[in-house]
This record gives sequence, structure tokens and C-alpha cells, in this order.
Amino acid sequence: MGRISISCLFPASWHFSISPAGCPRILNTHLRQIIVISILAAAVSLLYFSVVIIRNKYGRLSRDKKFQRYLARVTDIEATDTNNPNVNYGIVVDCGSSGSRIFVYCWPRHNGNPHDLLDIRQMRDKNRKPVVMKIKPGISEFATSPEKVSDYISPLLNFAAEHVPRAKHKETPLYVLCTAGMRILPESQQSAILEDLLTDIPVHFDFLFSDSHAEVISGKQEGVYAWIGINFVLGRFEHIEDDDEAVVEVNIPGSESSEAILRKRTAGILDMGGVSTQIAYEVPKTEEIAKNLLAEFNLGCDVHQTEHVYRVYVATFLGFGGNAARQRYEDRIFANTIQKNRLLGKQTGLIPDTPYLDPCLPLDIKDEIQQNGQTLYLRGTGDFDLCRETIQPFMNKTNETQTSLNGVYQPPIHFQNSEFYGFSEFYYCTEDVLRMGGDYNAATFTKAAKDYCATKWSILRERFDRGLYASHADLHRLKYQCFKSAWMFEVFHRGFSFPVNYKNLKTALQVYDKEVQWTLGAILYRTRFLPLRETGGLIEPLSQGCPELCHPVWQPPPHGARGHLKRTSPN
Repeated sequence: MGRISISCLFPASWHFSISPAGCPRILNTHLRQIIVISILAAAVSLLYFSVVIIRNKYGRLSRDKKFQRYLARVTDIEATDTNNPNVNYGIVVDCGSSGSRIFVYCWPRHNGNPHDLLDIRQMRDKNRKPVVMKIKPGISEFATSPEKVSDYISPLLNFAAEHVPRAKHKETPLYVLCTAGMRILPESQQSAILEDLLTDIPVHFDFLFSDSHAEVISGKQEGVYAWIGINFVLGRFEHIEDDDEAVVEVNIPGSESSEAILRKRTAGILDMGGVSTQIAYEVPKTEEIAKNLLAEFNLGCDVHQTEHVYRVYVATFLGFGGNAARQRYEDRIFANTIQKNRLLGKQTGLIPDTPYLDPCLPLDIKDEIQQNGQTLYLRGTGDFDLCRETIQPFMNKTNETQTSLNGVYQPPIHFQNSEFYGFSEFYYCTEDVLRMGGDYNAATFTKAAKDYCATKWSILRERFDRGLYASHADLHRLKYQCFKSAWMFEVFHRGFSFPVNYKNLKTALQVYDKEVQWTLGAILYRTRFLPLRETGGLIEPLSQGCPELCHPVWQPPPHGARGHLKRTSPN
């Protein structure tokens, strides 16, 4: 008797056989073969459907996790429940170069898991709008009248006080953080402004506001806070849950263990304000970087937990913001034109009939530069390529490799496996007028910028009057859009050396319906060791300073003398 074995498609443990002796003798050979093939087909079908069911089960679990994260982000746009006693609040005032904005944040009690960060969100009013308010001018405008600063900032604090429940005021930390506009002031003027704030605010408001809560933060701090903010919103500090998520192998700085861990790949940030520009991205432990360009910090809710220790390259460039760059450009135009006029006996720009032809202004627009009682008349020619060429020397690049603006060292970026987000001027340049914010494409952006620059000013004004640009785009934006587009392009591609075919830059104002600001990173960093504890009737954050982010804080003046700045670590 023959025996038919069925095992070629199955594991060894699945081997089985059918003996013809077990079949009725009435079945002929052909019929027995049909029966065996049918059994084989049924077994294969059973195996296939088992695999499909398992895949669907785990695929559904993965989708459920993603859906839960999506729901969590959706709840961020719901009105904050101010009747919930378990909700904590925090306030950050961003004192920028052109104005000051107040942001109110909130978060529930920490879940107790040391692996998780606080769930900080922007507070939303009963109409589900973010609790944010802006005033002008910048706080640095009070450099010569510091006694007026507390009156200047009061409307912002009154606004926050109306939204934060009264019972929560004494335990709500308030931070007044000043950026590039204040950094360029003499230290004595900075100190006088901070002294007025620290003296008057506690008299009129009950927020938790200590000496270290009003300060001029460094460009390094601002860059780190922006980096923390975007990665927090993107969920890059969460645990790995899906196989399709981009991960990196990381050796934790300062960890006793030599074993690397897998965690989510973080995104880098580019932020261009009015005065300064920052770049920040995570770098490996093996990359040697000067201490002034490196920040190492622990975002975990337990100082002993090293899973959330990050090593970030941060560089800030004063004078490379959009407005400051335009001012440097105009200073150079003025000086060079006046000098050439003297040498060649010309009158270029000195009268309206013979204006200086500026390639960085829209076609046929008229503008003026006034310095030292003299006026230089300009007329735009709208030549984007010539504008780029003209401003390239302002990058201050050197011939050394691995350097960026001003010849500052820049660690290698793995362009194929990286992701960057561009904020402030990176977003305004691409969206306010050109209406192409989001995924950045150099070729598309260049074409749109060229077309804009070459369009007559009268046509641009007509489009503006018809409301064809973003609602917050004003005439100042229209006038200097050509210059700022060229400046942003050159800083990104020539200054920071991103290739023109780089596809992983997103310019953004909001991510998941959240306006991502460095203030979010600041409140997260400064409250990272909460929940709060009571100490003698006061509420203080359980935090530990990070020497890499030391900053100046105001110290009370001894015996009536003026206050002074002292280096210390943040609370």
C-alpha cells in the first residue's frame, strides 16, 4: 500500500499522512487524489484566514491607538473646564522685539507614570478660542522710561487674571520672558525694566511670581524652548507604539548604561523672528560640539529617569531676523550710495527723480531711507535673483566646511532622514502673501517669489484692497515680502546649507490646531517636575536647574541701590 504525506507547505510539527488503507475500497485512485487535494486546500485556506484575522486584530489595535491620540488632540480645542479643581494653570508673557503676547496654559494632574510628560495644553475660553492677547510696541521701547513697563504689561495680566479661576491664582506660575529686542539693550536698561516688573506685578496680581520668573532669556534658551514645543505637540516624546514610526537609536548622555535605546526621531526647528534667527536639532552623543552650542536637558518628571534626556544643538544669530536683516541691508545701501556719489559726483537717490534702484522691493514701489538728516530715495525693480545675489554677503559665510551663518560650526544633518519645521518668518514668508505655507518646495517657492517681486506695486495694492492675502498681512508685509522671501531662501539654503531639493521642511503656525510657540516649550521645561508641592503656604515647582540653560535673573538691590543681573540656573 502507498502512503501520501502532506507536509511540504507546513511546519514539521504539522506533518500528517493519509493511508489509502483508511479509505473505502470502492474509491478509485483518481477519487482518492481529489479528496486529498481538497483536504490540502482546506488546510491552506484555514492558515490564510488565521493570518488575516491576526493582522486585522493587531492592525485595528494600532489604528485604535492612533485614533485615541487623534481624539486627545481634538479635545485640545475644547473649552477649558475652569470648574475642575484638578486643572493647573501657567502663564507665559513673550516680550518680543515688535510686541508682547501672553499665553495661558493648563494641564491636568500628572498620571504618576514617570515615563510620561505633563499633558500641557493652551487654555481655551468658553468660545473655544485660545487664551492669547498681544500688545504693541515691544517692551524694549521703554528702555529710557522703565517706570512705565508695569503699566504697559498690565492689560495682558488683567486678561489672564480674568480667565484663570481666582482660586488658582496663587498657585499659577507667571513667567515674563524677554527675547532679542531686550537682548540688544545695555545690561543696565535690562535691569531697570526687570526691576519695575518685579516690584509692581506682585502688588497688583497674586500669581506665583518670583525673581527668576522675569528675565531676558538667551537665544539658546529660546531655541531650546521652540524645539521642545514642536516635538511635544508632534508627540515625539511619547513611547513607540507603531512599527511605522520613525525611530532612532540613542545613547543617553550621562547615562551609566552603554546600551542604546530606541525612541522616536525628533524634528528640528528653524525660527526667524524680527531680530534673530535660531536653528535647533538633536545630535548624537558621538558628535563633539562646543558647550555654548549644546544643550543637554531632562524633560522627564523624575530627575532620575533618563529616558527623556536630550542632546540638542542650538545656534542663535542676532541680526539675522527679517527686520534686522532689512535694516542692515538699508544701512549698507545708504553708506555705499553716499560714498559712490561723492567719488563719482553723482546724485543717485538724493532726489526722487533719480532714485536708487532696489532689486529687493516690488516693481515700481517708492520707498525712502532716512539717516542723519539725509534721505535716500528708492524705487523697486523687483528682481528676485539679483536680490538674492545682493544679500548673499550678509550671510557672513566662511570657506570652512560644516559652518553656517557668521562662520558658526554646524554639525552634520542627515538630510534624507530628517524633518524640520519652520516658524515665524519662515511661515509668514510662505503663507501670508504667497499662500503656500506647509510643505516647502524650493522650486515652487522661488517661482512664486519671482512672480511677486516682478509684479507692479499698483497691482499688489489692488489685490490687497480686494482681500486676496492673509487677513493679518499688512502693507508693511507687502512692501518687504520680496526682500524677506529672498532672505529666508538664502538663510535656509546658503546659510544653513539645506539642499534645494530638500523635501522635509514644513512651515507652520499651527500643528494639530495648536499655535506652536516657544512659550509652550518654556512652560513644559519649567514645570517638568510638577505636580506642585506646598511649602509653608507657598506653592513651588519641584524642579532642578539645568546648567546648560543658565540664565540671568534680577536680584533685589541692596540698601536701595539699583538691581543687577546675576547668572543662575533656572528654577
